[in-house]
Amino acid sequence: MKSILTLFFYFVFFLGYSQDTTVLKVHFLYGSKPLKKYKETERKWFGGILGGHVGIEVNEDELLNFLPSGGKLHVFADNKDKHSTYAIHSVPSFYSILGGEPNSVKMAIISIPITIQQKQTFDSIVSAYIGHAPYDYAFFGMRCGSSTYEVLAQLGILKSYSHKKTVRKIFYPRKLRKRLFKKAKQNNWTVIRKEGIKTRKWEKD
Repeated sequence: MKSILTLFFYFVFFLGYSQDTTVLKVHFLYGSKPLKKYKETERKWFGGILGGHVGIEVNEDELLNFLPSGGKLHVFADNKDKHSTYAIHSVPSFYSILGGEPNSVKMAIISIPITIQQKQTFDSIVSAYIGHAPYDYAFFGMRCGSSTYEVLAQLGILKSYSHKKTVRKIFYPRKLRKRLFKKAKQNNWTVIRKEGIKTRKWEKD
């Protein structure tokens, strides 16, 4: 009888776990620049040390990320003439988006446990944003870090701000990464890190 009750409670626990929770993975590509002695062979990247990129895993090998599109990069946001897009990239495409080889870059992946309701909200955001970005991509405006923060805030993972305040607080991906690393430490979230090749100087946390 005891063994049957034990199996029953295991069944209820794992059934509830599988129904009520899932994991959202946030991928960070670190900014970098060529080391002096490798300037002839290594390319400069957009943003340099304070650049990098960030995206959210939608499904296996599918990352949602915010990018400039459709013309010259705006210095200030112009929502009447948006030069922006939300796109889905494969993992290799995402990590090579700045010009490096996917297996040579410095990266971090933070796994955030979320509820099924949060996952449904995220799926709705993805459907609404793909091909219809709600804001412009601009140097002094929403970019990959602030846009990812905005999505995570809609899910209740981070504190919600106005777009202007989000831009001020999350000017580049490192600002978001530091917040998520802090929450990961507090909540025991899984973090996977990988160092980049030695021919480049990589952004530090």
